[in-house]
Amino acid sequence: MILLTTPINLYIAESENMRLTSFVIITIFFSLLLLGCHPEPQKASARTGDSRFNEAPIQAAPMRLMYDTMGMDNRYIIAQLDDYYSKQVKAGFNGSVLIGRNGRIIYERYFGYANRERRAPVSYDASSQLASITKTFTGAAILYLYERKYLDINEPVQRYIKEFPYAGITIKMLLNHRSGLPDYTKWVPRYTHNTTRPVYNEHVMAMMARYHPSLEFRPNTRFKYCNTNYAVLASIIEKITEMSYADFMAKYIFHPLGMYHTFVYDPAKGLPGNATISYKRNWLREPVMFADGVYGDKGIYSTAQDMYRWDQSFYQGKLLSNNIIELAYGPCSFEKPGIKNYGLGWRMLCYTNGNKIIYHNGWWHGNNTSFYRFIKENMTFVILGNKFTNAVYHQAPVIYSIVKGVPVMKGFDEEE
Repeated sequence: MILLTTPINLYIAESENMRLTSFVIITIFFSLLLLGCHPEPQKASARTGDSRFNEAPIQAAPMRLMYDTMGMDNRYIIAQLDDYYSKQVKAGFNGSVLIGRNGRIIYERYFGYANRERRAPVSYDASSQLASITKTFTGAAILYLYERKYLDINEPVQRYIKEFPYAGITIKMLLNHRSGLPDYTKWVPRYTHNTTRPVYNEHVMAMMARYHPSLEFRPNTRFKYCNTNYAVLASIIEKITEMSYADFMAKYIFHPLGMYHTFVYDPAKGLPGNATISYKRNWLREPVMFADGVYGDKGIYSTAQDMYRWDQSFYQGKLLSNNIIELAYGPCSFEKPGIKNYGLGWRMLCYTNGNKIIYHNGWWHGNNTSFYRFIKENMTFVILGNKFTNAVYHQAPVIYSIVKGVPVMKGFDEEE
């Protein structure tokens, strides 16, 4: 375009008597421009159904982890946190903890066993089941496709999955848990004879199309947290990209962000040797069951360090633009008064002074996880436990009080 435009401007400047000729040239130029360059559709419009997914993964240097542990204040904080976690470990906590502030890690510890039978300790590269923190990845993947106009979150799911049996449910209603879909963990066992054999997303979608389990309420009339929403979202990702959820997440999210110890679990393949085992409170292993094959709502394994890379990617705008990130952080439900709400893949606490805490907890089998992000302060807590204890969900307020030197806040500790 520059090679064409510059001569035209020079030509027009040569003589006032050549205005007509210039007008003709400009007309021809812009006609060719319109023929050669199709304008981008508006954000609300997805590409046509004939448009194949062909994006190149983002090019980003993996985040180099930086630490800030030697300052006088931080050494005092570390000592207090060590004292707090010595009590938590005695009470049953087993797993990893990472605290970051202003882009630097100020506390990182690993407690107990990744594999108790082999006496293998939890370590920086021992991946843990994130449970429902997985939803933050699934939601971001959908918004990645939305920003690049491969889908429109305001359109019905049926546009992308024809066999989806519920008209009027949009992708956004899945993202913000306002669809009314029933939880697959409760109705799938009615239609499968072996609840110890894993089923996968395609099986859930097929059963949903065949049996059409009743909605719990009319879509978009209220909020109810439901794992089915994110299982369906994972299937939408697969439909649009023509890739498996696991392959898409690895190629377009995990690896570009340097999250090399993060993956989607497949019970048919089992776990790599350094992944953590899920234990009950009494150290008995959690057995594999039918829902372990379903992904999108859970199923991603990661480490505390990789989760910090995930957190910091939002500040750096590596995967999503600021406008899309702010869309994800926007509260979507207002039926009940209070500070708790849900956006597009994130829980949040919205305070009257404008502050927000963006977070997600998780609970699957013996895995209790917590991921808190204090956006204005660029402060992050990652807590990944692989032996059941619901005390994990009450640790964030205490950590905050220690790091900030304030009394323990009430109201932002809750279970998954």
